[in-house]
Amino acid sequence: MNIEITRHPNPASPPSGDYGFGRIFTPHLFKLEYSGGRWHSPRIEPYGPFSMDPAAKVLHYGQEIFEGMKGYRNSQDGTVHMFRPDKNIRRFNISCERMCMPQVDPDLFMEALELLIDLDRDWVPESPDALYIRPTMIATQVGLGVKSATDFLFYIIIGPVGSYFAGGINPLRLKVEEKYVRSAPGGTGYAKTGGNYAAALLPIKLAQDEGYDQIIWLDARTMSFVEEMGAMNIAFVYEDSIVTAPTGDTILDGVTRDSIGLLCKDFGWKWVEEHPAVARICADARSGDLKEVFACGTAAVVTPVGFIHFKGEDIRIADGQEQPRTRKLRETLCEIHDGNSELHPEWIHKVPVHDMAR
Repeated sequence: MNIEITRHPNPASPPSGDYGFGRIFTPHLFKLEYSGGRWHSPRIEPYGPFSMDPAAKVLHYGQEIFEGMKGYRNSQDGTVHMFRPDKNIRRFNISCERMCMPQVDPDLFMEALELLIDLDRDWVPESPDALYIRPTMIATQVGLGVKSATDFLFYIIIGPVGSYFAGGINPLRLKVEEKYVRSAPGGTGYAKTGGNYAAALLPIKLAQDEGYDQIIWLDARTMSFVEEMGAMNIAFVYEDSIVTAPTGDTILDGVTRDSIGLLCKDFGWKWVEEHPAVARICADARSGDLKEVFACGTAAVVTPVGFIHFKGEDIRIADGQEQPRTRKLRETLCEIHDGNSELHPEWIHKVPVHDMAR
């Protein structure tokens, strides 16, 4: 399908300074509609609100998915690229299947990303900031009744972002969530759908009201094993291994998580995917056997963890500061993001310059 491009008649200039996270968007967005059993009308148009019927199914039954991706500007030659977009496209379509939504052709998906980013190329900030990319699909069919929609809207918005956490790269204070659960076996935990995040809002707020940055989710069956954090994966560093929960139907298969696992193998570090018992983690932190803890995700990249709160106790990880292996993983991944590392050039997808977008 040919993508029609309608330029913004009076686009704003890229801002400067602190971008924050998820507050600023570029002048254009991509749209693709699904009705009558097929996708149609792919287009890039000026960014702005769109109207929706109050009875649209997404508003009543949460039939919605999204992705989180990033683009970067090469600090040496100024070119623009995405980081492992094929992984996000694949995960998006896995979410489509779980949420009973039509999949998007990967080639069309990639073309839309390339054209949109190229059109608003000037908005891609310099390192260490990045371009956040948010593909989304919503059910637009009008009508009530618990049944999958037949009409959908797929769209992509992009915008410059700074650090996900307001304090930047500072060790996080985490609270183990002992009451609420994020997902259960057979549920939608592996799909990137809004309901999973809505379920996290209250426990995260309660933890933040107590002075913590984020929460650690435990498994729904036994409330004994660490699964992930409120919006990212988590890993535990020992002298001889780095341990993280295996992916499955309760855990999001993080692209950054996968990248970290491959980097660990590059460095000769043992990457272990097993269910970490929270009681064991805390005991090992007290004894000093647990050397480091870090969070990882598209938004947070690699962020150190300084304290874990469990059963009324704040437990410090090492000296509470960022430790060597966390720092090496973060710095290495950031160098790859910048496009100036010899490691894994296959992870970098350069955004071509299109004549139609100039």
